Amino acid sequence: MTAGLPYSSLSSAEIAAELAGLRSQYAELAAKGLSLDITRGVPSAAQLDLSADLLTLPAGEHRDADGIDCRNYGGLLGLRELREIFAELLEVPPANLIANNNSSLELMHTLIVESLLHTPVDGDAPWASEPKRKFLCPAPGYDRHFAVTEDLGFELVPVAMLADGPDVGQVAELIAHDRAIKGMWLVPTYSNPTGQVISEQTIRALLALPAAAPDFRLVLDNAYALHPVVGDPPTGRPFLAWAEEAGHPNRPLIFASTSKITFAGAGVSFFAASTANLDWHLAHAGKRSIGPDKLNQLRHVLFFRDAAGVRAHMRRHKALLAPKFALALKILEERLGASKVASWTEPRGGYFVSLNVLPGTAREVVRLAKEAGVALTPAGATFPYRVDPEDTNIRIAPSLLPEPDLSDAIEAASTCVLLAAAQKLAQKDSG
Repeated sequence: MTAGLPYSSLSSAEIAAELAGLRSQYAELAAKGLSLDITRGVPSAAQLDLSADLLTLPAGEHRDADGIDCRNYGGLLGLRELREIFAELLEVPPANLIANNNSSLELMHTLIVESLLHTPVDGDAPWASEPKRKFLCPAPGYDRHFAVTEDLGFELVPVAMLADGPDVGQVAELIAHDRAIKGMWLVPTYSNPTGQVISEQTIRALLALPAAAPDFRLVLDNAYALHPVVGDPPTGRPFLAWAEEAGHPNRPLIFASTSKITFAGAGVSFFAASTANLDWHLAHAGKRSIGPDKLNQLRHVLFFRDAAGVRAHMRRHKALLAPKFALALKILEERLGASKVASWTEPRGGYFVSLNVLPGTAREVVRLAKEAGVALTPAGATFPYRVDPEDTNIRIAPSLLPEPDLSDAIEAASTCVLLAAAQKLAQKDSG
């Protein structure tokens, strides 16, 4: 096999030799009987063990700092002391933060449904009354965001992701004259799947842009705000204050949760917004629920105690995650760097590596990997309607597997990337 040279510089004969060698490698890979999954950003068992003491709480305690009996009804805002802890971490005023049950995705879905059924703050009619509804989707982006708005009848409009975030010029052009565009998804910190931190300049611009829809919303899913794998998480990002300064205080809807901090199925979610937006939401939410699981919120208060406790806990997560990301990036460089048939992000936080393979081969890479026993995120998943126009992007999640299995999975995926590239180049030469 040819080593150390970009595939683009190889002759037809050299590509044919490379292909033969890779097919032999792949046959050996398929014979191993692997059964590995790097599709989703799931905390490992070791990460979940960090929160084991939650299972012993509240240990007879049932009243919060205000003396409220957490076993009973009420408390739609969530426990004050928990809101104060995470308000500091999320850089929002405590009065503008709600603590709810475990799923921030459910909260996002709820806010959009409420906007469909009831006239939003600044709006002139419920969204469902519009003859057509659209939502902007930075791509590559988070498939579950896209699924929410697709399922609720919105047309998904892709927006290009640049080095510092969504293409602001493209967004400005789209929303300036089309009142059917009701909002945009965005993961502002350690974005899914690229891992990038959206720049302050970009977020401030998005908050300030004129929009034809007076109730245009920027849905900021800050799921990874506290999840660095290199260095410390960014600070000095008070999104609500920036929106106020931009003259659109009601534009941002901010979400977060402890899903990857404590237990994914038994954590706490958060929603931050302007006072007007919170009052509007609570007026409708109060018809649906008398209050969240306050006992679970209380155990989180007792477990963390304060914001410093959360930060210390996240350093323990980082100690488990950082070596896995370093390992994945090392293997990608060793296996794919010289060939120049792929590129990938080197995230400073979050749960994903975004891998771009030779255009036109992502689906084949995923198919080859599946047949070899390695599950990759489906090609196209990071784009609206699951259609990647260049068939190039694959999201990789290094978090779940122990390092020996992760090594096998990334090695296997790399072999599939090279094989798919060599096959395509060989076909091109023969054509």
